[in-house]
Amino acid sequence: MMVHKKLQAWIEEVATMCQPDQIYWCDGSQEENDRLFQEMVNKGQAIRLNPEKRPGSYLFRSHPSDVARVEDRTFIASGKKEDAGPTNNWVDPVALKKTMTTLFTGSMKGRTMYVIPFSMGPIGSPISKIGVELTDSPYVVVNMRIMTRIGTAVLETLGADGEFVKCLHSVGVPLKDGETDAAWPCAPIEEKYISHFPDQRTIWSYGSGYGGNALLGKKCFALRIASVQARDEGWMAEHMLILSITDPQGNKKYVTGAFPSATGKTNLAMHIPSLPGWKVETVGDDIAWMKFGEDGRLRAINPEAGFFGVAPGTSLESNYNAMRSIEKNTIFTNVALTDDGDVWWEGIGYDAPEHLIDWKGNDWTAADSNALAAHPNARFTAPAGQCPVIAPEWEDPAGVPVDAILVGGRRPNTIPLIHESFDWDHGVFMGSTLSSEITAATISNDIGQVRYDPFAMLPFIGYNVCDYLQHWIDIGAQPEADKLPKIFYVNWFRKDESGKWLWPGYGDNSRVLKWVIERVSGQGAAVKTPIGYMPSPDAIDTDGLDISAAEMKALLYVDKKLWLQNVDLIKAYYAGFGDRLPQSLRLQLEALEQRLTAL
Repeated sequence: MMVHKKLQAWIEEVATMCQPDQIYWCDGSQEENDRLFQEMVNKGQAIRLNPEKRPGSYLFRSHPSDVARVEDRTFIASGKKEDAGPTNNWVDPVALKKTMTTLFTGSMKGRTMYVIPFSMGPIGSPISKIGVELTDSPYVVVNMRIMTRIGTAVLETLGADGEFVKCLHSVGVPLKDGETDAAWPCAPIEEKYISHFPDQRTIWSYGSGYGGNALLGKKCFALRIASVQARDEGWMAEHMLILSITDPQGNKKYVTGAFPSATGKTNLAMHIPSLPGWKVETVGDDIAWMKFGEDGRLRAINPEAGFFGVAPGTSLESNYNAMRSIEKNTIFTNVALTDDGDVWWEGIGYDAPEHLIDWKGNDWTAADSNALAAHPNARFTAPAGQCPVIAPEWEDPAGVPVDAILVGGRRPNTIPLIHESFDWDHGVFMGSTLSSEITAATISNDIGQVRYDPFAMLPFIGYNVCDYLQHWIDIGAQPEADKLPKIFYVNWFRKDESGKWLWPGYGDNSRVLKWVIERVSGQGAAVKTPIGYMPSPDAIDTDGLDISAAEMKALLYVDKKLWLQNVDLIKAYYAGFGDRLPQSLRLQLEALEQRLTAL
């Protein structure tokens, strides 16, 4: 095999700093995977689930301090503070590297340093990128094997001088000779650092073994670093699902969608249409990389190879296809364990058995416990290829041609069920103002507050948010602009005055998608409103749906008073971005206000 001198030099440099007992190059094989799981089972770090109920699957329990991404310990260390912008935690890169070098020095003593070559996207695709993660966590290795393509084939594609993103991770718990390892090693919260050096295409993550903090191909590379690469190279790295939808005549279209958490993103990616003869298939449920193809169209790949989903609330009723995807070869983290070696969580769709072992490893009884059996952020890691509705072309190296882009938040009023942008720049304005209203389920002091999340990317933009939005505008100025997808804003969560959901959601969202497909196909009735094009009263197919004409009217109603209030909210939100906000967006806001005033 060819030797990549820069890769070899970097590995030697890290080994000198971290001082592992040995270095192991991951080949991605089944034998390697089985051996690592067995080693973790032998050390008490993993539980093999009942092979008759959940073949090839394992359960892990994290430390209670290490259960989710830690946004306040996540840093963008660009050369200048203004390049990180107002929405990121910026630290001077020289100072941060010095702090972290001190932490990393000797951090892998008593451990193995695993070298994980991985490809984000199909190996060899012109849209894919390669990374190498150095980690002392075998849990990270087995998860990365599911979430990315790892091993020898990636090294062969990298060759002797290929470009790669440097990803360094340590749990931050060196072991002395003969010292027994913890069931879940991690550092205290104040020593956790998830640090991005976008100018160097480098990620250093220390102290956490969990999820996006440790699986560095996920949010760290696929969004924060990739968004910077995309800006520099003229493509897009977005927090979006990708689905295909086929009508009864066999015509297939592709839709991407940006949705913040708790807005039904994975459910939409895998949903079962209620419309007879229509079919939805999944290309990806979380991240889309989009690049112009030879045909001038924006083409998308799912850079991931697996699903890293939230278990609680997932059931056969809420997401049948996700439940089918996790029947085997799945890693579960922080769910409950049944007495017969299976898993359980709140919202799984059936009552808990009388006795469980909870996510902390303690006895749990349905009769006596008020505590949750599974952590609210408990996760499953499953191969995407196991999804029963995975699209046959999901690994096409050319990507799929994007026909429509959806953005969607959670608003009980104001935002209608669906509206279409007038043009690309207006669509960027809509995406920049993507928002959700905080409910009583969250912090009580913020009830009713509108929280903005531009293109659902707020925690994941690796540079200044204003420059990110300008990049969207620049994409629209490409010569291929006439072939760009149409942009739509959806809101499944509108309520009536009594607080009742107006739209049934789930499989019935296909009725809205049908109108989207009709619009991108040059069909579909629409009316022009101050906020964009909207379906005419009979344009949404409600055949067989128990919904009244009055409810449909409410779902599509543009309330002038509420929208003018919304304009004021957007003004205050934009003010936080300062002078760097693209002028195009200021003009879009002014035009919206003028159209509403004239209504």
